[in-house]
Amino acid sequence: MEVTTNKKMPRKIKRKMYFAYYLMLLYYLIFIIIGLIFDTPSNILQGLKNILFESNLLLTDYIELGGIGAAFINSGVLSILCILLLFYQGIKPNGATIAALWLISGFAFFGKNIINVWPGIFGVWLYSKYQKEPFLNYVLIALFGTTLSPAVNELILMGIFSVPVSIFLGVLISVFMGFILPPLASYCIRLHQGYSLYNIGFAAGLLGTLLMSILRSFGIEFNSRLLWSTGNNTLFAILLLFMFISLLIIGYVQNGYSFKHLDKIVDQPGRLVTDFFLIYGKGPTFINMAVLGILCTLLVIFIGGDLNGPVIGGIFTIVGFGAFGKHLFNVTPVIFGALLAGALKGGVTSAGILLAILFCTTLAPISGHFGSIFGVLAGFLHVCVVSNVGYLHGGMNLYNNGFAGGLVAIILVPIITSFKTKMHSAVDEPSHKVISKILSKGSTKGGNSN
Repeated sequence: MEVTTNKKMPRKIKRKMYFAYYLMLLYYLIFIIIGLIFDTPSNILQGLKNILFESNLLLTDYIELGGIGAAFINSGVLSILCILLLFYQGIKPNGATIAALWLISGFAFFGKNIINVWPGIFGVWLYSKYQKEPFLNYVLIALFGTTLSPAVNELILMGIFSVPVSIFLGVLISVFMGFILPPLASYCIRLHQGYSLYNIGFAAGLLGTLLMSILRSFGIEFNSRLLWSTGNNTLFAILLLFMFISLLIIGYVQNGYSFKHLDKIVDQPGRLVTDFFLIYGKGPTFINMAVLGILCTLLVIFIGGDLNGPVIGGIFTIVGFGAFGKHLFNVTPVIFGALLAGALKGGVTSAGILLAILFCTTLAPISGHFGSIFGVLAGFLHVCVVSNVGYLHGGMNLYNNGFAGGLVAIILVPIITSFKTKMHSAVDEPSHKVISKILSKGSTKGGNSN
């Protein structure tokens, strides 16, 4: 099979399954096995029915909605399908692909399922055809763009039209949002200049706000949603720590039974685009990811938070971006700032605050580039902003923290730049063109995107 990477030079797709994909396939198969062990077939089928055909708006914990078995099977199956999509497109593993897969597997515990992600992905595919470029240039923006998946369910469940018409309109609007997401995401990077790692979350927040504004102008409103499971901390702590410790061991072995290059990773600011996997290799990257996962899991337990679907999603997102910009030194100040804001607001274990503490790490590049003090400030401001932006998109954008993080970066970075006299040379580098090209269109060699 051939695709056209430009108007003159065809490129043959070379499909190969790499070690990183095999490793993640193993984890996802374990998810499915866990699902089969912890629930009966009848309960799993009923749980999957609930997950697929009920509201998926923020905040819908699939463990509460469908049970442990259905939630883990949904995550495992969806993640495997996404790996197969990357394999079919011939995309080599890199920091962006790893981040995308961990993010999808995490959000498959609260908001994304094996049905609602595909209309948006199809919309991005249509955009690639409109641009007369191969889909592999856009496949990662399609995967990250599944943040708008709840729109499918909500538009179908509005109840204004008949079921066939509602399904048609829901799918059509979701496809259209996928179609216009790539150019919007490309432009959004210019606004925050790569200081928010969840660029698609910011773009999708704007798009979701536009859609909700149109719907509300015609009197259509989505009901708020809060499903939050409790009581599974011991079980999930064991499962998560097993995953991350095994990843640490695998990384250590792949790195020649050493921790070399970790010092170089933590010296990186983490600003987009910083691909640890491509720069330092899989060994150090896996170690960095594992360290982040272990510490974030222990943090949630230490502060008395709940380990459930959304929190697992937050931890998995941090772990995934451990291959693409995050490390212990640039996330810690931001998390500390978020903890401080949560404590001042009355507690750090409520659903919104706990998730903000995890997802605020989208602003890790601010800490890594400008210093810890500004990282603490970024985390503090993030908690204040994120609690007020969910209404704008009606909960359709699963990356609500990405939306908030983008807003914080847009406001904070110019102020820091104006008043901080000694800065890294990269601040003045006109990087948005490079970032935009890599993240929104990907690489014909590796498909790097965000």
